[in-house]
Amino acid sequence: MHPGARAEPVLCAWGITTQGSPLLVGLAPGAHEGHDPWASFLGELVERGLRAPLLVITDGAPGLIGAVELVLANSLRQRCLVHRARNLLAKVPTHAQAEVKAAFWQIFDDITTEPGEAAVAQARSRAHAFADRYQERYPAAVACLTDTLPELTCFLRFPREHWARIRHTNLIERTFGETRRRVKVIGRLPGERSCLSLVWAVLDRASRGWRGVVMTPTAVRLLQELRRQLHHLSPLEEEVADQTVMPAA
Repeated sequence: MHPGARAEPVLCAWGITTQGSPLLVGLAPGAHEGHDPWASFLGELVERGLRAPLLVITDGAPGLIGAVELVLANSLRQRCLVHRARNLLAKVPTHAQAEVKAAFWQIFDDITTEPGEAAVAQARSRAHAFADRYQERYPAAVACLTDTLPELTCFLRFPREHWARIRHTNLIERTFGETRRRVKVIGRLPGERSCLSLVWAVLDRASRGWRGVVMTPTAVRLLQELRRQLHHLSPLEEEVADQTVMPAA
């Protein structure tokens, strides 16, 4: 992106509006993926008018997690289940990975209780059973699950019909593959502006095909209650918070 520099990341954020529509929120260059670039990027989004979202979905990058906890301290944070599954399986012998992978997903799939604490408790019970089963053979894998279990179950506090969309970062991860393909053909881009323009064009085009979430009356009531619990909003403040941030130009 910049002359003489090694490969540099482009920081990106997307969101889902209160109407259930996906939205590409912003892009910014970053010297690296540590805390300071992410904190600056998120801070700029807040300055543009982004209010604390109900949920932030991240991978396990420490810099990103620290920045989210600093800048968006009033938001819940969901750890990407797909990334965590990969982390966990990396601690399991190859011959046992299929079994352990299936057991991992059984913790989070087919939750039968109502969204909220009951659903979280059901997943927690399953996680404890997973730990009992594998603690002796694969203690590192069990720790990988149990050490971050609260972050892995946040999505269960949200409407059931949203669970499949908000428990991982797959949507934007797949889109990054197309971006890398375009950039690889070009080689080194001539500058920061041209790089961001290309990435934005690819992501903006891809975002038109993104699926949002269904906002039923029941889902809306649950999200409103979550917002009141997290942000302690008055009715007027809640109405303002429902307004969506404008995407970057």
